[in-house]
Amino acid sequence: MSVGRSLVATGVVVTQIGYATVSYSSVVNCATWAGRITIMRIRTVGDDAVLLEFADSTPVPDWHAELWRRRDSGDFSARDLVAGATTILIDGCPDRPRLERALAAWAPRSGAGSAGGSLVQIPIEYDGEDLQFVADHLGWTVDELINRHRSTEFRVAFCGFAPGFAYMTGLGVTVPRLATPRPRVPAGAVGLADAYCGAYPTASPGGWRLIGRTDAVLFDSTSATPALLTPGTRVRFVA
Repeated sequence: MSVGRSLVATGVVVTQIGYATVSYSSVVNCATWAGRITIMRIRTVGDDAVLLEFADSTPVPDWHAELWRRRDSGDFSARDLVAGATTILIDGCPDRPRLERALAAWAPRSGAGSAGGSLVQIPIEYDGEDLQFVADHLGWTVDELINRHRSTEFRVAFCGFAPGFAYMTGLGVTVPRLATPRPRVPAGAVGLADAYCGAYPTASPGGWRLIGRTDAVLFDSTSATPALLTPGTRVRFVA
């Protein structure tokens, strides 16, 4: 088993993780970044990818925005940067050792992941079968839930689960998933789960609490930009 080593930089501690045949070990280090305790670990993935792991979702949007900025300015090369709930995959990176060394000296600007981004308006009809449950769970009336949802400017944190499925933050509440997922959720269904809002691009199984539906085309495989909602996009639901 190989042992991880840490590179300490202003505002962040990077832990590089060594791999063995069947397992790996890591030393998780903490540092203050943007006024919060932050952990970042680097994992090697395949031949030319690096996975950044964070202790929570807080710094991911800012790091994602910073990495896009640095890639576009030529600080490093990568084919794609894919954000997750608490991870960022840097894919197609030809010089991983150089990137890993550079990461120790970089620190994103707090709030960088919330700046800019195009605004997409999504029409919605609030007739979801879990609408009353969600309102009751949050201690709101149905009208209050609708008004708060419609007045919130959401932001796509990351995409996953299905092509074009965006995990949107902004409502500031937590809603439990169904104990047993539905076998089929129709395309266009809008729901809440955990701290996210999402809309189903295609019919699929799903355990989100459904509050409404939209007829917006969320994913079109024939388009040059198939997904309507991508990380960083600002979203408003409109009548």
